[in-house]
Amino acid sequence: MTDQLLSAPAPARSFVAGPLPVLLAAFLWGTTGTAASFAPAAASPLSIGAATMGVGGVLLLVIAGRSALDVLRAGRTGLLLVGALAVAVYPLAFYSSMALAGVAIGTVITLGSAPVFAAVLERVADGVRLDRRWALAAAVSVLGLLLITVGGESGVGADVVVGALLGLLGGAAYVVYSWAAARIMRGGHGSRAVMGAMFGAGAVVLLPVLALTGGPLLSSPSGLLVAGYLSVIPMGLAYLLFGAGLRRTSASVATTLSLLEPVVAALLSVLVVGERLGVAAWCGVALIGIGLVLVSTRR
Repeated sequence: MTDQLLSAPAPARSFVAGPLPVLLAAFLWGTTGTAASFAPAAASPLSIGAATMGVGGVLLLVIAGRSALDVLRAGRTGLLLVGALAVAVYPLAFYSSMALAGVAIGTVITLGSAPVFAAVLERVADGVRLDRRWALAAAVSVLGLLLITVGGESGVGADVVVGALLGLLGGAAYVVYSWAAARIMRGGHGSRAVMGAMFGAGAVVLLPVLALTGGPLLSSPSGLLVAGYLSVIPMGLAYLLFGAGLRRTSASVATTLSLLEPVVAALLSVLVVGERLGVAAWCGVALIGIGLVLVSTRR
């Protein structure tokens, strides 16, 4: 495999080393909602989210090893705690959103809202200007979110509205821990060390939640299988692939490539889970895709 890669043309080597791992990570992330749908009916979304990023956080901490301790000693405790809290909030809100609003709607709203939150956070915390392209992208994305919320097969019920709001909370949490991790990385720490320290700290909050709510999930073979898959594959393996791809891929390109995740999630929700989205909802998915591309390529 190594000889074949070295003998391949430069564009092929560049794709295999950079964009391909990011695409594989995005594909694995897109399977989370469908995998969670196979958990026992009595398993709460809180237990599934806590198992995914609680156990997965411990796994990332173990992989990072002593380098994670260097992050803890570096004096960026405030940023680390903010990121760890967001790490804890994200899966609880995200999986609850999918449980209430459906896999497709919960995933697309969570991920579709993230670039808008990211731009606002950059403006407030880093002084980055919000240009007209961002305003257009935000307007298109918000319209897409509204169409998805009202365009589901079951219409607009209380569960869908609450699920959409939890999706927005999940998107905001995702942005906060990504921003905090990036700030710490700019201080000279490697991505594996920072992710290990931040997700490991988040696991301190999530594992007690799992202990309190995880009985139905962890007491059945199917629940253990779902929890094991989510914590090892979409969490552990996918984040390692994403980190490897970021070494040879710019952040804007990686963000655009990550658009594969909501596409995979929406398709699997229809093909495997049996969800149905109306025409308006699919138009909303398309609008969010356009908004994401505009945001991720604005610099």
